[in-house]
Parts: sequence; structure tokens; C-alpha cells
Amino acid sequence: MSGNYFENQVVIVTGAGRGLGRAHAIALAAEGASVLVNDLGVSREGQEASSSPAEQVVEEILEMGGIAEVNSGDVADWQQAEEMVSHAIEKWGRLDALICNAGFLRDRMLVSMSEEEWDSVIRVHLKGHIAPARHAANHWRNLAKEGKETEGRIVMTSSGAGLMGSVGQGNYAAAKAGIALLVLQAAEEWKQYGVKVNGIAPDARTRMTEGVFYDSDVPDGWDEKDPANVSPLVVWLSSKGCDITGRMFEISGGKINLCDGWRHGQSEEVKGRGFRVDEIGEVVAGLIDRSESPESVYGSH
Repeated sequence: MSGNYFENQVVIVTGAGRGLGRAHAIALAAEGASVLVNDLGVSREGQEASSSPAEQVVEEILEMGGIAEVNSGDVADWQQAEEMVSHAIEKWGRLDALICNAGFLRDRMLVSMSEEEWDSVIRVHLKGHIAPARHAANHWRNLAKEGKETEGRIVMTSSGAGLMGSVGQGNYAAAKAGIALLVLQAAEEWKQYGVKVNGIAPDARTRMTEGVFYDSDVPDGWDEKDPANVSPLVVWLSSKGCDITGRMFEISGGKINLCDGWRHGQSEEVKGRGFRVDEIGEVVAGLIDRSESPESVYGSH
């Protein structure tokens, strides 16, 4: 155990059996949090469920003197997500933070993608974020209605693919883009209940990035792509020390980038009427000339 930053506090981490979620759960437990380790234990493609990955993480936390328990609920199932939130509250009497991290991949070019490949990835990432977040926020809202002081924290996990796009991962990129917007939406709607919502777009070596962006071999010395490098930001964003909401951060190794996001750009206006079709081409060309080029889609040539 390294500290007591989260002493007497309770945190749920979804997708915590491996990779980023595992690193977050261990880091939070090291700071004193009681951690509900949620994971279905599925493969990279979302198949072959097993509770063993979550059990192994809980065992690691217990061996280092921390407090943790397994939850095997499906984060994208509305009722199971509610039961997961209730599990933490009934076990430890409170809930302070939720880290939404669960997901898997079904990579394919859009023109070849099946309906099932699209639906399953959108479901686990996008619905798998809003379902637990909604139930956690409802818990904090109920406390606020009772006149109790509330301080909830939610950290959502987007991706560079969701911010820039990623060739061959259209389902994943669309889901992660939805999560980035969900950060803004939830932060605004839930601030009245004392809930702060922020997002991360992590760059790390995990099951989902090996073979896509990174080799499986871990380099000697400091590993820039170690998932544990992301966890300090997650720990802070989920702590009472976090005083911001509605922000998205890219993080890779020792670098944090505050994302600028969508904003109103260059504009042109005609007075007292609408545009004619024969004017649009010239207007659009002028707007593009006065604007910065968009970031490249990952994997583009």
C-alpha cells in the first residue's frame, strides 16, 4: 500500500480484469480505496466469459493489503449495471467514484462489417458506459434530494480512435466518439448533484492494442506503453481533489494532452437571406482555406 488518498472511499472499476482496468484497480486500492473489480472475463473479441481475471486482480489487491471484491455483471445490461452499483453500496455503505473502462473489439472495414459486429461493439462500449454511469448518478442524485452533501466522480474511457477515427475500427471509433460526447453531456446534466464527469483517451499496450498498434513484446527498461502510466490520471480524476468536469485528456507514457474538442470554427454569413446553391462551393472553399486541417485518421495513408 502506498498511501491513503482514498481512505474509506469506494470505487467501481469496470473491465478491471486486465490491461488498463486492472492497473486502475490496483492503483486505487494502493491509495486506500475499496474497489469493486468488475469484469466478465471475455476474450479480446468479447467471447468465452470467465470470472478468473477479476478474481486474480482481487487476489493481487488482497495480497498487498488492500480491499476488493469481484463483480461479474454485464455493464451493458441495464439491470446488471444497477445491481453492480448496488453491490458496492451494500458491501461498503457508499460509492465515491466509477471508472468506466470495459470493452472489446470486432475489427473490420466498414464495408465488410456485419450487423452483429457493429451492434456488439457499440453495445459494450457506449451502452456499457451510460448504464453504470446512469445508476451511479441516480444514487448520488437521491442523496442530494435527501439534503446530503454529495461528491461523485465518474471517469469515462474514450480513445484516440474516437477522437480522430481509426481505419478498420469504425464500430469502435464510433462508440468511443459517442463516449467523448457523453462526457460533456453527463458533466452538464449531473453537476447539480455534485457529480464530476471527465474522460480519458489512453495510449497503452493492452489486449486491444497489441497487434493493432503495438507489438506484444515489452521493451527493456521503462515501458512507455505500460497501462500503469495511465492510472495516476485516473486516480486523480476520480478523487475528491479533482475540481474539474466535462474535460477529455489524452495520455501516453509521461505525456498528458488536454483535448480541444469540437468548437465553432470559421464562418461566413449573408445578410437578410439564405445562401444560393451556386454560392456554396466558393463559401466552403473560403472556410476551409481559413481553417486548420483536421487531424489524420489513424491508419490512413
